[in-house]
Amino acid sequence: MSRRIAIIGGGYIGAELAKALDNTADVTLIEPRSHFVHAPAMIRAVVDPSLLDRALIPYDRLLKNGRVIRTRASGIDATGVTLEDGQRVEADQIVVATGSANAMPFKPVGDDIVGLRKANQRIHEQLKTARRVGIVGAGAVGTELAGEIAHAMPDKEITLISDADRLFPTMPEKLGAGLAKKLRAAGVTLILGKRAQNLQSMTEPHTGRLTLSDGSEQEFDLIFPALGSRASSELLKTLPDTRKSTANRVKVDKWLRPSALPNVFAAGDVADAGDGMTIVATSRQLPWLKTTLKGLMAGKPIQEMKPYKPWGPKAPILVPLGPKRGNSFLGLFTAGDLLTRKMKGEDLFVTKYNKLLNRA
Repeated sequence: MSRRIAIIGGGYIGAELAKALDNTADVTLIEPRSHFVHAPAMIRAVVDPSLLDRALIPYDRLLKNGRVIRTRASGIDATGVTLEDGQRVEADQIVVATGSANAMPFKPVGDDIVGLRKANQRIHEQLKTARRVGIVGAGAVGTELAGEIAHAMPDKEITLISDADRLFPTMPEKLGAGLAKKLRAAGVTLILGKRAQNLQSMTEPHTGRLTLSDGSEQEFDLIFPALGSRASSELLKTLPDTRKSTANRVKVDKWLRPSALPNVFAAGDVADAGDGMTIVATSRQLPWLKTTLKGLMAGKPIQEMKPYKPWGPKAPILVPLGPKRGNSFLGLFTAGDLLTRKMKGEDLFVTKYNKLLNRA
């Protein structure tokens, strides 16, 4: 019976998958960070640092039977994982869920949780003293950040800049139009269809002047780069027959396999399976992984199991603008303040992930 499962990366896929299989498999979770970083709460923590203690959740209570090894994986082969100190984790099935990197203070640099806390405090203090705030990038992070600052610090002059002509251009137009209307009503200036050309940093908030693609200039006391995530796929790219995708992702086959190794799976942000780089994508990938890995443990050939079916381009998305307002696309319709607040805005799933990691 092939019950040894190595999971590389303890994010939204890795942590929940490890816990789900803890009673039926010999699970090893390989994760260099001491804490799970709950990304949506890190956006609100810019205006409310008291959230950090619940947004950064230790891994030490996650598994009862399996083990969490706090280190990096340096290599993968058909029989297991090599760790950065040269030790081996032998495994029958390997899941790579190494996630993605984003600008500070939304995600840490590498595994530096202490540095993330310090960055959050430093940037919060900078934000408190800033009068004019620029946010470059109007995806989920940039849009939510604009809403959080407008709600918590209504005295700030906030400008949200995007090179797209409208918010969330790949989604139904009603979603972006509704969010734009609510942001403007909260005093946020939207500059759409213009690219910021001279960011001093793509990863750190900074002070300065931005030149836009139409030649105009904007001066800000604090500029947040929020230009989207890039997958942390370096480990996968060493495998045989991998194919690169956009945003540093790796393409996978219909059973989420990124390479010629039949027992290695990739999921979450690192895998281009037809889903966007969102937490919502994991809600579809996780049940499939649980079912498929349990089938493999029972000796069932993977070709006899259902292939993975992605959400596709119109996956649900929840976009709170602070704890009270926001819009969401829920597959069949666009929801407003009430549903967005109840589903995400009030709690940002903080309670759910503390419960997952066995914290009160």
